[in-house]
Amino acid sequence: MSESEMNSYRFSSGEEPSDEMLAQLMKEVAEEARMKNDAATQNFLAQMRRDIEMKQLQWGDKIKAACDAN
Repeated sequence: MSESEMNSYRFSSGEEPSDEMLAQLMKEVAEEARMKNDAATQNFLAQMRRDIEMKQLQWGDKIKAACDAN
């Protein structure tokens, strides 16, 4: 199926998509969802790493202060 055929189709046109067109649309939507999910996962993990680093620094400061106090 050509890209122009895919781009010209609209669900609101009243026409049913062909099986080939529907398969292509579903493939593209799945690919986009996978890419967005991967990006969201990477952002989440990066934020978790930053939070862990911050907590380690905070606890390190508290432990150092407690050791210095003794």
